[in-house]
Amino acid sequence: MNYKTPGVFIEEISTLPASVAGVETAVPAFIGYTEKAEEDGDPDALHFVPTRITSLLDYREKFGGPVPETFDLTIEDEYNSDAELVSRAFSASPASPSDFILYYSLQFYFNNGGGPCYIVSVGDATSGGSVGKGSADPMDGLLGGIKALERMDEPTLIVFPDAVNLGSTTDYGEVVRAALGQCNNLQDRFTISDMYDNGTSSAVEDFRDAVGMSFLKYGAAYHPYLETSLNYAFDASNSTITHNIDLPGSVSLPGDALDLTSGPSLASIESSNPNIYRSLEAEIKKSYVTLPPSGAVAGIYARVDRNRGVWKAPANVSVNSVIQPTVKITNERQNSLNVDATSGKSINAIRSFTGKGTLVWGARTLAGNDNEWRYVPVRRLFIYVEESVKKATEFVVFEPNDANTWVRVRAMIENFLTDLWRDGALAGATAEQAFYVKVGLGETMTSQDILEGRMIVEIGMAAVRPAEFIIIRFMHKLQES
Repeated sequence: MNYKTPGVFIEEISTLPASVAGVETAVPAFIGYTEKAEEDGDPDALHFVPTRITSLLDYREKFGGPVPETFDLTIEDEYNSDAELVSRAFSASPASPSDFILYYSLQFYFNNGGGPCYIVSVGDATSGGSVGKGSADPMDGLLGGIKALERMDEPTLIVFPDAVNLGSTTDYGEVVRAALGQCNNLQDRFTISDMYDNGTSSAVEDFRDAVGMSFLKYGAAYHPYLETSLNYAFDASNSTITHNIDLPGSVSLPGDALDLTSGPSLASIESSNPNIYRSLEAEIKKSYVTLPPSGAVAGIYARVDRNRGVWKAPANVSVNSVIQPTVKITNERQNSLNVDATSGKSINAIRSFTGKGTLVWGARTLAGNDNEWRYVPVRRLFIYVEESVKKATEFVVFEPNDANTWVRVRAMIENFLTDLWRDGALAGATAEQAFYVKVGLGETMTSQDILEGRMIVEIGMAAVRPAEFIIIRFMHKLQES
C-alpha cells in the first residue's frame, strides 16, 4: 500500500497456510430403470438427469416404487367323509419376477449404512419391459446413464444393479467397461460391479473375458447373489387365487364352506374374506427378493468410510438384510476367485460363516494381481487424496510461480497428509517415512516448466494395505531343563 496521509494504518498479514478439505468418498450413483422420473409435475423430467437423494422416501417421491409383482396364490382344502375341514394350506410364489431391481437395491443400500446418493433414471420400469444397455443411442439405456453421469462431480462410486438382467455376459461387460473408462478419465470415482451369472459352469471365466483388460484398477466385482430379507411389492388386483378342494367322492361341500374355485383376484376378497386375505398376504411376505450384492456393498463402503476411513478395507464386515448367499463358497472355490494366474482379475466373495453371519470376504480390485493397485482401499485412498488436493490447490492457478507459492502449497499438502498419517491411513513410524511432498525449481520443475506456466508437485504416500493373509507359525520348542 502506498501511504500518503499521516496516521496509523493496520495491515492484516495471513501467516497460516490454506487447508485441504477432504472430499466425500462414498457417494454412489445408481443407474437403472424407475417407475417415474418426476419433478414439478412432469413425470419424465428427471430421465438421464443425475439427481441427489438422501433417503428412500426421497427416492419414492421422485422416482416411484418397485414394480408390483403378480403372485400365484393357492389354497389347498382337505375334507373328511363327514364334510369337515381337516386341513387348509396356503402358498404363494411370484409368477414372473421383474427384471427391474433398482428400488430393492436402494433398500439394500440404505439398510447397510448408505447415505446420500445419486439416481440416474434411464427408462421406465414396467412389468412387461426388459433391461437394455442402449448401445445404439448414447442417451438410451444403461450406457446413456453412465454417459450422463460424466458431468456430475460429487459421485464417487458407480453402481448399476439392473444390468445383471441384460441378455448376455457380453452386454454386461460392455456396461462395466464403460464405467471403468469413465473412472479412468475422471480419476475421481470407482466402479462396484456384480459378477454376471449366466447360469453356466463357465460364468466366472465368461465374466472375466467380457470386462476386458483396461482400467481394471478402478473397479471391483462381487459374487454371489444374495437371498435378502426384503419383501416383494405385490399387485393384489392381478394375483389370482387357485382353490383346490379335496372331497371324498360321495361327500358334498357344506353350504357355508369357503369356495373360491372361480379364481378371484386377491384384491376382490379383501372385504368379503378378510381372514383369507390376511393369510395369503402373510404367505406373500414369506417370498424374499434375491439381489446382486452391489447395492449392499455400496452401503458397506459408506459405512466403513464413515466409521473407520476410506483406507480401511470394506471387508470382514457383516451384510445386513441377508438370509444367505445363493451359493456357498468354500475356501477351495475362493482360491480361483481371489487369485487368478491366467487373467489376473480378482472377484471378491461374499460368504456365510457359522456364528458370524454373512460377510464380505474380499477386498481386491479387478486388477487383483497388480502390486500397486491390488486392493480396494489403496485405490480409493489415492482417489480421495488426489481429488482433495486437486480442489484445494485451485486457488494457486494464476498465482506467481515462485518460491512463496511453492512453500504455501507444500505446507498445505503436508498438513493434510500428516493428519491422514495420524489417523492411520499411511504407514511409517514418522511422517517422513509415511509421505513426501516435493515442489520447486531443480526438484520437480525446470526453467522451461516455469516459462510454460507449469507448477509441478510430486507427492509420494506409503498407503497401509490390508492384512489379507494372517500367517501364524507354530513349531516345537526344545526342552531346556
